[in-house]
Amino acid sequence: MRTAVVILNWNTKDYLERFLPGVISGSGPDAEVVVVDNASTDGSVDLLHERFPQVRTICLDKNYGFTGGYNRGLAQLEGYEYFVLLNSDIETPQGWLDPLVEWMDAHPECGACGPKLHSLQEREKFEYAGAAGGFLDRYGYPFCRGRAMNLVETDEGQYDAAPKDVFWVTGACLLVRASLFDGLDERFFAHMEEIDLCWRLQRKGFRITVIPSSTVYHLGGGTLPVRSPFKLMLNFRNNLLLLDNNLPAGSRCIIPLRMLLDACSAAVYILTGRWQYFKAVIRAHREFRSLRRKEVPEYDITSLQGYYRGWIIPRILLRGNRIFTLIHSL
Repeated sequence: MRTAVVILNWNTKDYLERFLPGVISGSGPDAEVVVVDNASTDGSVDLLHERFPQVRTICLDKNYGFTGGYNRGLAQLEGYEYFVLLNSDIETPQGWLDPLVEWMDAHPECGACGPKLHSLQEREKFEYAGAAGGFLDRYGYPFCRGRAMNLVETDEGQYDAAPKDVFWVTGACLLVRASLFDGLDERFFAHMEEIDLCWRLQRKGFRITVIPSSTVYHLGGGTLPVRSPFKLMLNFRNNLLLLDNNLPAGSRCIIPLRMLLDACSAAVYILTGRWQYFKAVIRAHREFRSLRRKEVPEYDITSLQGYYRGWIIPRILLRGNRIFTLIHSL
């Protein structure tokens, strides 16, 4: 089989029971479905052995997070041309995988691709985690075609004209060439590690593409609640690690500026009484200082697809839903 569809699981037995049958039936004869289990304690492995014996199961000895779990699981898979990283809370319709593989077969210069991501609850709307492909602004704030901050578009075919090169595709469903996968940065643990991977692939000269003829449906928030202070900490910390990992020497002044913007966010949390969020930002910066280690060679960052030279946040706040007019043009 050419493609390994790899689901990382940690205590999401109910999602496996609900979504795994569709993944198995919809992925086609050239794909093997693999579940990498991060030492779940909810009976996930027993379910896999009893209900899904055709699925290859790789059991890890502890929870290594999204990054470490995938690194250890994929290291045990040999002979595949493509890896698909797929969340356990994704619904996959019949034939979802074919357009992705066909695109990669026809475009050897493409390092990774992904489908459009829709909400499982509101099926005509894009889903927050990746929508129709991601961009990154100069301060490291990610946004998407179809999603800007908490604003989400209805999919009316506005991004369907052709596959689109973007900065990143969502780690909820990401197909990457096995030969190019050199690991996810385990300092991230979870969140934004796929943006880091896509940025590294672009720096090596490979394209990142969204394929609109494929759509999957994401439940979202299955592992960490949306309002979790820990999730907020990961996002703030990992955003800084993302910049530190990849900004060229001439652009690294962005990092202290971004930290100043984070401090403004922390001040807002204090003023609105959200002390746990304030503490999360402080912890994020403390951990970033202890984890940073990268020196990046000089390169032209403006040559990357999906890199937005401006600052997207004030534009979103000023324009509201009209921001998508700008995003459509990028």
